Amino acid sequence: MNKLKILNDPIYGFITIPNSLIFDLIQHKYFQRLRRITQMGMSYLVYPGAHHTRFHHAIGCMHLMQQAVNVLRFKEVSISEDEEMALYCAILLHDIGHGPFSHAMEHSIVNDVSHEEISLIFMERLNEEFNGSLTLAIDIFKGNYKRKFLCQLISGQIDMDRADYLKRDSFYTGVAEGNINSERLITMLNVVDDNLVVEEKGIYSIEKFIIARRLMYWQVYLHKTSLVAEQLLIRVLMRAKELNDAGVTITASKPILYFLNNKINLANFNNETIEVFSKLDDYDIISAMKQWQDHPDFVLRSLCNMIINRNLLKIKVKKKPIKVLTLEKHKKEIINTYNITENEAEYFVFTGSMSNQAYQLNTKGINILHKSGKIEDIVKASDQLNLKALSKPVTKYYICYPKQKL
Repeated sequence: MNKLKILNDPIYGFITIPNSLIFDLIQHKYFQRLRRITQMGMSYLVYPGAHHTRFHHAIGCMHLMQQAVNVLRFKEVSISEDEEMALYCAILLHDIGHGPFSHAMEHSIVNDVSHEEISLIFMERLNEEFNGSLTLAIDIFKGNYKRKFLCQLISGQIDMDRADYLKRDSFYTGVAEGNINSERLITMLNVVDDNLVVEEKGIYSIEKFIIARRLMYWQVYLHKTSLVAEQLLIRVLMRAKELNDAGVTITASKPILYFLNNKINLANFNNETIEVFSKLDDYDIISAMKQWQDHPDFVLRSLCNMIINRNLLKIKVKKKPIKVLTLEKHKKEIINTYNITENEAEYFVFTGSMSNQAYQLNTKGINILHKSGKIEDIVKASDQLNLKALSKPVTKYYICYPKQKL
């Protein structure tokens, strides 16, 4: 069978699958599941075009990694064939552990298990199946490999993950401010003392990259409507679990019921759990919410109707923490209107915070290589005065409550 396929991508044009191992990984049911996981969660409720998937993104990252390897080899950076293969495998599988609608499960029916940890479990399972051919990829993914720059290409402040998702999400949302020149960024990469650096002539591309990241977070990833939709989805799953634990009948697909019936954490995330998780995707959640729209429970029914019909809670964003009195006032209103308990009211009235830090100073920073050979952090090398400001986290606070009758 011919495994050297070519894919047509709307962002980069033709993408080649470099060898049979990558082809077999893409064909595997664990990876094919990513076709059914939305890259941007509930953002399509704000940006109608944002229906692209984790599958799109992973393939795009692999394509950019191929470019990065070619550029670095051209600049006489030694990368062995085994290291090259490991880089492709690691970046291809870096998001394989994402649950439905990205982060909703991590905060509701699975306890303190991040998608990175689940990705690692998937990779270890695949490594057994592929006779140890992912061992080096797993080392690089975990950041344990001796050559640091290989790990930085997978997970750093200018890694192939960010280089793809900013450009891809900008394209599918139509938010032009996030459109970065990822090809130019990659062309400017080099390696000094085993660390990834950017050549001086790429400094303006890096400035644009950091600013684009900040704008995409405020305008897209932390958009208040996307935020309230995701919070509602988290609460749908929490309420379903609460009702299920109380003995109330909940109808859903087998994978959802498995996670509702079992207390899953990292310690008991075993082979059975990963198999069930691999069958869970966005369609299970949407299907469940459509059923729960008619559930006898007022809270579950109302939350599902809000998401399905895009009749969301009102959300107000403030620069300072929300006053307790304001929260209590909205809670009392809903308790009195619907004759529900305080616990039930907390599903509809709640506060939270969101933080945006476009660049993390001194943490796997982006280093600029000057023609003189001097290396310094982008914040010091740049004449953009606001880059230092972008390295400070900005936190905003929000309150959500019903804007009309439920």
